[in-house]
Amino acid sequence: MDYKKTLNLPNTGFPMKANLAAKEPNQLSAWESEGLYPRIREMSKGRPQFILHDGPPYANGHIHIGTALNKILKDIIIRSRQMAGFDAPYVPGWDCHGLPIEHNVDKELGSKKKEMTQAQVRRQCRVYAEKFIDIQRNEFKRLGVMGEWDNPYLTMNYPYEATIAKECCKFALDGSLFRSKKPIHWCCSCKTALAEAEIEYHDETSPSVYVKFALKDDPAQIDDRLAGRNVAVVIWTTTPWTLPANLAVALHPDFDYAAVEVDGGQVLILARELVDDCMKIFGFADYRILAEFKAGALENKRCQHPFYDRDSLIILGDHVTLEAGTGCVHTAPGHGREDYDVGLQYGLDAYSPVNDNGVFTDDVKLFAGQFVFKANDAINQTLADRGVLLAKTDIAHSYPHCWRCKRPVIFRATPQWFISMEKTGLRKKALEEIDQVQWIPHWGRERIFGMIENRPDWCVSRQRAWGVPITVFICEKCDTVHMDEATMNHIHDQFAAHGADVWFEKDVHELMPEGAVCKHCGHTGFTKEDDILDVWFDSGVSQAAVVEARDYLRWPADLYLEGSDQHRGWFHSALLTAVGTRGKAPYKAVLTHGFVVDAEGKKMSKSLGNVVAPKAVIDKYGAEILRMWVSASDYRDDVRISDTILKQLSDAYRRIRNTSRFILGNLSDFAPRDDALPVDQMLEIDRFALHKLQGLIDRALKAYDTYEFHVIYHRLYNYCTVDLSSFYLDILKDRLYTSPPASRERRSAQTAMYAILDAMARIMAPIMPFTAEEIWKHMPAMPGKAESIHLVEFPKVDAGLTDDALAAKWETLINVRAEVTKALEKARAEKVIGHSLDAAVTVGLSDDLYTVMADFAPDLRTILIVSGAEMVQAELAGAYKGQETEGVWVQVASAGGEKCQRCWVHDDSVGTIADHPTICCRCRDALTQIDLAGTGA
Repeated sequence: MDYKKTLNLPNTGFPMKANLAAKEPNQLSAWESEGLYPRIREMSKGRPQFILHDGPPYANGHIHIGTALNKILKDIIIRSRQMAGFDAPYVPGWDCHGLPIEHNVDKELGSKKKEMTQAQVRRQCRVYAEKFIDIQRNEFKRLGVMGEWDNPYLTMNYPYEATIAKECCKFALDGSLFRSKKPIHWCCSCKTALAEAEIEYHDETSPSVYVKFALKDDPAQIDDRLAGRNVAVVIWTTTPWTLPANLAVALHPDFDYAAVEVDGGQVLILARELVDDCMKIFGFADYRILAEFKAGALENKRCQHPFYDRDSLIILGDHVTLEAGTGCVHTAPGHGREDYDVGLQYGLDAYSPVNDNGVFTDDVKLFAGQFVFKANDAINQTLADRGVLLAKTDIAHSYPHCWRCKRPVIFRATPQWFISMEKTGLRKKALEEIDQVQWIPHWGRERIFGMIENRPDWCVSRQRAWGVPITVFICEKCDTVHMDEATMNHIHDQFAAHGADVWFEKDVHELMPEGAVCKHCGHTGFTKEDDILDVWFDSGVSQAAVVEARDYLRWPADLYLEGSDQHRGWFHSALLTAVGTRGKAPYKAVLTHGFVVDAEGKKMSKSLGNVVAPKAVIDKYGAEILRMWVSASDYRDDVRISDTILKQLSDAYRRIRNTSRFILGNLSDFAPRDDALPVDQMLEIDRFALHKLQGLIDRALKAYDTYEFHVIYHRLYNYCTVDLSSFYLDILKDRLYTSPPASRERRSAQTAMYAILDAMARIMAPIMPFTAEEIWKHMPAMPGKAESIHLVEFPKVDAGLTDDALAAKWETLINVRAEVTKALEKARAEKVIGHSLDAAVTVGLSDDLYTVMADFAPDLRTILIVSGAEMVQAELAGAYKGQETEGVWVQVASAGGEKCQRCWVHDDSVGTIADHPTICCRCRDALTQIDLAGTGA
């Protein structure tokens, strides 16, 4: 007889090979054709809302691995909140304006651009952005990201542009938007002002020079001992190119200064504390201090500019330090923020004789027409020729660069538009709101708090074509800003109907409401501003243009999630625009993730050859493995990726998949409604398995609530490999395969396995949506079963299945079993046995352990997966001694009896049954029951 046919061997259409890369697109098409996302939205009506507001990626180029990390994290959160019982819509968006797009369009247009109007160039930029929105949309969808892809938000959509304009007008209405000439970061390559968020710092080598500024006023007014002396104040700078704009020398009001006589009778003034160090740098071995005095003695004295015929005023400022230099700071108010601030106190002009290209203007004698950085050498030579250069070295230091073109930037005073941090209390209110927000990780609070606390006024103007204009009008007569409710609403309506291009296509009188009059002077003639807004303003007001504007969303959002660089970017601009116009933060919580690095922790770089492209990963492994990578990482730190890491995850995926497949294979004849057993009729080990399942569910739900997805991944993987494959399912195989199909023993196991797989699939669904859906499709049907797993909720912890006393007993058994397994491995290595079913074991136990283990005696053979097992309450001489659990001794011997051809257990009854001489009594009884069931007896 072929006894294999009498076994309940696994049977399922769920394939062992996932073939993810090929099958995932088909699943995505099925979800789309079934209208899964709209069905989820419809099903969710009336639930409490959870709003994760999408920070818009830039519509330029293909997505990179960091973008994939970000979008997958968002999708896991949206799916998990949805399955936790919330209504969690996801509206993706794109940032569409700005220089990178304009720059690429400029390259495409070439010389044609000169013949085009600004409006025509803008239309080309729109087409370019649309192209990459479509590309990126498909790339995001391929990651399995679910959302409102047919109705995303775009910062270049007309209604969005209208909102940007209106929010800008609100700042003009309350007076916090103002125009001023003050130094800002300027990119000479991109020819535009830059915001703090558009600056990154890299090491640069710059010339470090010490320069004498001859004192013009009588030095005796400072100290009698200096009467008749040749006195000079010594400054230090690493930007010699700013010396043509020097108007002052700043000293700290609280520092002590010294007049030092050096070779030749020259007297140098510098901070007392720095004298010795500076003399070494200057090469003066012999020097003496003639006098010491406070900085106040020098205030408002005049120095001679080192190479121009003009004065340099000595002023006092708290920004002066003793960390480097001389304690006397070269001050060019047009080229430095602190210089500008202290210069204001003394009525100094923000003089900045540098044009948009970074070239000195014609009024700069000696250096006109030279690029500022290249002029350093000529300026230093001039200083040397005039005998005022005391020392020159090169210094490596951190220097601001443009984050787009990666070139060094300059500080340059030009007329720009700013949003005041002080006039309406924006800084104070923003800092107060920061403490109303949950920052994850917690250090995010300190980071953004420090940035807001110390930031200057927000420079919001840019000198480019592709963006939303600063929608203000200037009175031709009194040069004041004109803004009122009527003007704001008129601009909004025109932008909503025609887009921001209308600003560049229409005359001023068409853009303003009829009868507009300057409220300051009564004049009716106006000009319009040509500068565009900082794109951070565009994305910052998404809280108004999206979250507030769409009636199925809710303001403020529950969560913003982006990379940690967005504390100075989107989190920052969103906070300022919301607090400035609504008095509240636009988010309740902010979660940040780190950057993606290679296996050694190095930044991704084409030059290093360590860039990992999402498409390459998907083509090789499938999006599911990329999603597992995201979930397996503690994303709050930098996240490592490599082919080795992906292979490890692919192996882990196979373990989870094969565990699921094994369970599915053993549920092929199980109808949950008809065949499931009540808990009180289930076998003890099955009840213990359900107890363990509750722990998995509880920990997973808590981890989803706190966004700790790596906890879920590791718990699920360990559950499949340790709790199921290595223990429960391993023990279960004998009972599942050999018991009669409808027996209590088999139905008990199937009842537990169905509950386990149902919970596992739901838990993994937000992280592995493709595999969870595939499992769901192959699970036994039951009335009311949802068509998709993404239409159901998470499993809930069932307190009725939790049994701590039972668990304690079984945990003891697991510890003892682990020692038996080690003993069997040792016996196998010593060739005493082959398979564990070739063994008979005797387990010696201490008194305490024996008391607990006594209940397991009838099932011990099955639990240990051996052919014979007995327990004794004694230490066994010469036996294997437990390593991790004290009081356990194990003797392993070859099992007696012949091997049953049906269950493979060695048993003395094999050969004693006339009709079935090759099987054991247990299998003979099972066959009898199967025969009886088959005849309906």
